[in-house]
Amino acid sequence: MIKIPYEQIIERIKQEGKISESEINGKIDAKMKQLSGLISKEGAAHIVANEFGIKLFDAFTGKLQIKNILAGLRNVETVGKVLQTYELREFKTNEREGKVASLVIGDETGTVRVVMWGEQAENIKNISKDMSLKIVGAYVKDNNGNIELHLNDRSKVILNPEGEIIKSVKQYTAERKTIDKLTENDGIVEILGTIVQIFDPRFFEICPQCSKRAKNAEGVFSCPEHNNIEPDYSYVLNLIVDDGTENIRTVFFRDSMEKLINSNKEKILMYKDNPEKFEEVKTELLGNIVKINGRVKKNLFFDRIEILANEVLLNPDPEEEIKRLDDEVKKVESN
Repeated sequence: MIKIPYEQIIERIKQEGKISESEINGKIDAKMKQLSGLISKEGAAHIVANEFGIKLFDAFTGKLQIKNILAGLRNVETVGKVLQTYELREFKTNEREGKVASLVIGDETGTVRVVMWGEQAENIKNISKDMSLKIVGAYVKDNNGNIELHLNDRSKVILNPEGEIIKSVKQYTAERKTIDKLTENDGIVEILGTIVQIFDPRFFEICPQCSKRAKNAEGVFSCPEHNNIEPDYSYVLNLIVDDGTENIRTVFFRDSMEKLINSNKEKILMYKDNPEKFEEVKTELLGNIVKINGRVKKNLFFDRIEILANEVLLNPDPEEEIKRLDDEVKKVESN
């Protein structure tokens, strides 16, 4: 299922409908009230866009800019500049064995991770930073809130495609906000606060080939794509961060958790069978100042907003933070 982020719907209506964001929100609220809660805010936004004659899905066909790549799309074509590459690795399970490699590309509108499976993974040997790539026939997955392009044997990777020029790459800078100012409509933000509570890490079974959550039926684990599997494990850590204005739960999945506690998968998996040893990590983390870059998400079950961490930095440089505050004060004063 293809889902257009609410923020992108609003932006399209603003640009093509030539209407302010406050007016758009008013129309969406009126539509939700008219339908007596039978429709979500996203659904109401789709109706408002339709009333303005805006065809939302037109921007998500043909060759796509990275900002228009959505989870659920298939046969995607895009062009980007290589920003980072990761080494090829091999995996082996009871069911099959294979190869996987990944990289990050960007264009004028954003960045995206590209995951190459099977023989496609061999391409990583010929790919280097700053090279231009054209990707054809990719499919899109949502990995813990982050969009990824996946390539299989039917996909194509064209190195330095003729006639394709990436003039610049948008390096997205997250807006720094205090926790009390965060809303569910925020996208990527940055917060600075103190770790005031740490929960035990949770471990869950995943497919070793595609990293999807594995299902357990009477002790037999399966993956929607790869059938019965011998599961691998991933992990997630939750913290409460307080910045003096409010506190918020922040969620650290595998990669961001490894960065936070400066550890690797092998060591972290030891805590699964020896949870008492994680108490030392809690003691070291508690009370530290942390800078978190991540995506704001509404937890519908608990009716609260949370942050899914992407990047994390413990005890950031105080001089750098003071300079940032001074620059913000000067900017306010100049306005």
